[in-house]
Amino acid sequence: MNLDVVATRLDVGPEAVRAAAALLSQSERQRASRLAIHHGSSRFIVARATLRRLLAARLDVQPQETELVYGTRGKPALGPSFAASGLHFNVSHCDDLAVYAFSWGHEIGIDVEAVRWFVDAEDVAARFFSRRENIAYAALDPLDRPRGFFNCWTRKEAFIKALGDGLDHPLDSFDVSLAPNEPARILRVENTSGEECGWSVESFVPAPGFVAAVVMENHD
Repeated sequence: MNLDVVATRLDVGPEAVRAAAALLSQSERQRASRLAIHHGSSRFIVARATLRRLLAARLDVQPQETELVYGTRGKPALGPSFAASGLHFNVSHCDDLAVYAFSWGHEIGIDVEAVRWFVDAEDVAARFFSRRENIAYAALDPLDRPRGFFNCWTRKEAFIKALGDGLDHPLDSFDVSLAPNEPARILRVENTSGEECGWSVESFVPAPGFVAAVVMENHD
């Protein structure tokens, strides 16, 4: 699999935040200032500076030189100056943990969540999971349901991020595996089986208490 995944913490000291801010563009600094109201400024600064460093290392340029653009649904990509490189990437963060995925020539999506119990889990599953996923979720031992829920959520989120469609994509139009004791798989995409859908999924634990998934386009 032509895939590179990096996980990093975002809870750094003030000096590291200031050094990270120096790598950001003017628009990114403005966005960070707006997030300060919601206490998300330092996380955004560190996450975006880390992305710039990771991209720069793969493109052999300085972090400040990396150019980012966004698709119609908000998916980030390299700007025109680097489009010919064929480098695709995606990023996700939860609390103080960020995960990054990189691939040459393959669309990619990644998502990370903290595994936790919450009272509305069954209602959320009924609303957003497919029928097949809801049956598998209901069959889990109650102690396995938090992990099963977030296995499913991260895999679905990573897939729609790889597509670039965001939450506008019908989440019941495809099925993923979710049981903690089963491998991560895409089982169906509309009327196509998972084996023939052209996408693959991997699930991993980037830090204790978290689960993440990365989905990549298959070709060649």
